[in-house]
Amino acid sequence: MDTCPDSLIAFASRLADTVRPISQSYFRTPVTAEVKDDESPVSVADREAEAAMRKLIETEYPEHGIYGEEYGAVRTDAEFVWVLDPIDGTKSFLVGKPLFGTLIGLLHHGKAVLGIIDMPALEERWIGAKGHPSTFNGDPITIRSCDALSKAWMLVTSPDMFLGDNEAAFKRLKSSVQFLRWGTDCMGYGLLANGFADVVCEANMQPYDYVALVPVVEGAGGIMTDWYGNPLGLENDGTVLACGDKRLHGPAMAALKG
Repeated sequence: MDTCPDSLIAFASRLADTVRPISQSYFRTPVTAEVKDDESPVSVADREAEAAMRKLIETEYPEHGIYGEEYGAVRTDAEFVWVLDPIDGTKSFLVGKPLFGTLIGLLHHGKAVLGIIDMPALEERWIGAKGHPSTFNGDPITIRSCDALSKAWMLVTSPDMFLGDNEAAFKRLKSSVQFLRWGTDCMGYGLLANGFADVVCEANMQPYDYVALVPVVEGAGGIMTDWYGNPLGLENDGTVLACGDKRLHGPAMAALKG
């Protein structure tokens, strides 16, 4: 697929429009959370939002697959597979921090071709689609120029993402950039696409954490892979490296590899 059809972009936007008020209605209310087997929290807002998206997909595109955080996977061998994270940054959501988002991604034959980052509390939305320029609240966006890691600004969600060998690798990259800010969740990738940062490096991620981000970054002129340069789909190792200026990608991977 060279260009994502407008009909799919419109449908993805409809999914985001459907779930935004669900998240908004629960935000900064006394929502209780359960702890899942992977020790991550989940709330009624996560489940209700994903259920709403899955219902729409099953109605409009019953032949498409779905890979969601809360309700699992169906038909992942289909030509098109929707990859859903109803609330990326549930911990932020639970403590009243507005940096959580809904991630809606679409794979075509295993390749990310469409992605939405929707920030319900901020009413901000990034859309990326293959063959189209990425947009922020409807306006085209682009990455910024940065020709050296020593000048790069890096965004990361949490130091707890990096375990074992990944921790040592990340520390090498961290020492190579100009400065780092923590706590961005999915918003960091949108800010990179907007030209406010240069690198996002994370690990211990699941497909629903990153598939939607790829088209946003790429459609703004950036590059996003795992730490080894592989395209991101359903079968990666959970490492993610996004660079705005593509000249940073090779040096960043080299720093990670040591």
